Amino acid sequence: MSEQFFILLLNRANHVIGMTEISSGGVSGTLVDPKLVFGIALKSCACGIILCHNHPSGNLRPSQADLSLTKRLVAAGELLDLLILDHIILTKQGYFSFKDEGLI
Repeated sequence: MSEQFFILLLNRANHVIGMTEISSGGVSGTLVDPKLVFGIALKSCACGIILCHNHPSGNLRPSQADLSLTKRLVAAGELLDLLILDHIILTKQGYFSFKDEGLI
């Protein structure tokens, strides 16, 4: 199983209007280009985004790279008036929500 990164695209009422895979990598990580994330969101006329990726290792805790990427995307979203509503990490054991943990 490889690490994959998706975005859920939301309208103003926070209904899902689309889902797109941004990247798929190796067992220990994948690269996410913010230009792709926001390019897709803007072309879709999305008002909000939920970030989502898996951790094949089963570790639910966000890595330093996860924290840094989320911070960068939230800041860029604020400039574009495109809200990052959550970043969810999925494993077979459960999930980790940045929003639930107060990290967004």
